[in-house]
Amino acid sequence: MPAQRTRWTLVATLSLLASTSCAQTIVVDGKTVSADYDTVAPAVDSISSNARLLPGFENLQLTDNVLANLTNLQLSNISLFHFDDNKNLDSTPKCKSLPGDLLYPGKIEWKVFDLLTGGALIKTVPLGAACYDGEHYDAAVCDYLLANWSITETHVNDPSSLMSPLFAGATCQPQNGALGEECTLGGFPEYSVNVTTVAQIQLAVNFARSRNIRLVVRNTGHDFLGRNTGKGALSLWTHHLNDIEVMDEYESADGSYKGPAFKMGAGVLVHEMYEVAEKHGYTGVGGECRTVGVTGGYTPGGGHSPVSSLYGMAADQVLSVDIVTPDGRFITADDTQNTDLFWAIRGGGAATWGVVTSMTVRVHEKIAVAGMAWDTTTTDMGIDDETFWKAIEAYWSRYPEYAEYPTYGYCRMSGLPDGGYAWRGKPFMIPGMTLRDFKKLVQPLLDEWEALGVDPKLEFFEYDNLYSAWKKHFPTVPVGGTTARTANRLLPRKNWEDAELLNKTIKTVRSIVEDGAFLVHYNINGPKPEGVSDNAVNPAWRDTMMFNIIGVMWDANATEEEIAAANKKLTGDLSQRLKDISPGAGAYNNEGDLMDPEWQESFYGQNYDRLLEIKKKIDPRDLFWAPTAVGSEGWAIVNQENDPFISQDGRLCRVSA
Repeated sequence: MPAQRTRWTLVATLSLLASTSCAQTIVVDGKTVSADYDTVAPAVDSISSNARLLPGFENLQLTDNVLANLTNLQLSNISLFHFDDNKNLDSTPKCKSLPGDLLYPGKIEWKVFDLLTGGALIKTVPLGAACYDGEHYDAAVCDYLLANWSITETHVNDPSSLMSPLFAGATCQPQNGALGEECTLGGFPEYSVNVTTVAQIQLAVNFARSRNIRLVVRNTGHDFLGRNTGKGALSLWTHHLNDIEVMDEYESADGSYKGPAFKMGAGVLVHEMYEVAEKHGYTGVGGECRTVGVTGGYTPGGGHSPVSSLYGMAADQVLSVDIVTPDGRFITADDTQNTDLFWAIRGGGAATWGVVTSMTVRVHEKIAVAGMAWDTTTTDMGIDDETFWKAIEAYWSRYPEYAEYPTYGYCRMSGLPDGGYAWRGKPFMIPGMTLRDFKKLVQPLLDEWEALGVDPKLEFFEYDNLYSAWKKHFPTVPVGGTTARTANRLLPRKNWEDAELLNKTIKTVRSIVEDGAFLVHYNINGPKPEGVSDNAVNPAWRDTMMFNIIGVMWDANATEEEIAAANKKLTGDLSQRLKDISPGAGAYNNEGDLMDPEWQESFYGQNYDRLLEIKKKIDPRDLFWAPTAVGSEGWAIVNQENDPFISQDGRLCRVSA
């Protein structure tokens, strides 16, 4: 293998030297001319197909005919954009190339790539650069960023900004501009493609593979694991693929489903899906946060929803997937074709199978919602800590009773600086239930709270649709911070079936909060709906009674040693306590602990071996890599063990056997 890699490197080096020694050219009417926007049209073919494609981007594809034509016209470096035949697999280099490496694309190659994409290439300038001295300084923009950095919309419409900037190395934060720090790219990608056609994705996939550079996919900037960025990478920005086709009568390829469905582009956001569903009298299965992309990391990762206890996970709704695979081909996966991939991409994690362009998902009838919400503190209620925990125990112990209905209880709690606790229930609701029945169900709990002297000033509500309840009662979550990290655990039903184990469970979760962690806890289940084919959703979801997210924070001025200690405490202590009371359970990969040493078991459970087998088959060159994604154990960021932020600011190399 070393000799083969050496030969590959030599050939690639000679090719690169040749391509960068002269300007790019193309033959037009028998004459060799400069390749530019006047002489090179975008490499795209408009496809007519019996398949249901979203018009305007999915029918615009890179084909063998397009590549053959450009080859005949002798466009320089066109071979870099050919599809992969998956031959000569042993020639894959040990590390991905970075800027400054001999094999990393030069300006001329980037120019050809830009020409073929129709000018879609964007050189990365970190959003926070507006606050740093230099050519990108802009006082007005900087003031806006400083005032709105924690709002998701600030980041969504930028091609590279991250809502979890730790993973770029916390570089170029706007608040640090006045401190004289330098704004660097860090773990941000080198370039992004503003994707508007399938052809642009195919060109990027083939180019990144040919030039041995990292390839990442970014839609909105949401990600708790750093899967949407990478040093020196080429990034695919799918945010503008936001078409939704409403189909009142849809039949799946195998005939197992007949009913309403949406075909959604990769850029569709949760609030966009909910709004269209409400307009057309349907209920969609989406997330809490309004700006999360539905078909991006959310659905491939499983995707829990306010209606999951009723309809299952987001991945359970998927009827068909259109995707560009690592060889550059555009395919459809469903229950009749590419079935292994179809199984894997429904719950088997994001950022590792290819680039999803659209998904067709089932939607459901319009449904009423009733529930209650509260936002209080122990100080406001005039109670001590012990009374507070008795109230919590009264609520948590009723989880199995509430789980008999399609309940969704979403609460947050954390310690207050001067003692006591903040407690927010935003919201506890049950789809398909009237307010009268909801009040009857929770009255025993309210009676027990009253007996304890606990009055959280409940706000009851009732709506005839999910969208209105979601829009009113789900809080906006701040983003853009660099002083916290989270982990989670799916606690199973059996923890409530034994009184001693239930008591231990409640005491364990309490101990974590008393040790300074913040807690987000859900009463939720993710049952597999009847009629849904087998998929790769973590089996732990099917038996979940309580979904806990725990987090640690550190001071903005914390040293690297202090940050490392906080990370170690989260993974090695707090998270381990939850594992100890739930052996054999699991965690939700989209909001998981990046440092979990048992992430394969935690995030994928018994599905992992099959997922890894499919990964090796569909992506033998490991073009797609992301932290904790299937197959990621074969690679690592060099020297990351010394990085307290666990960032993507480093060289990605194969792990030696």
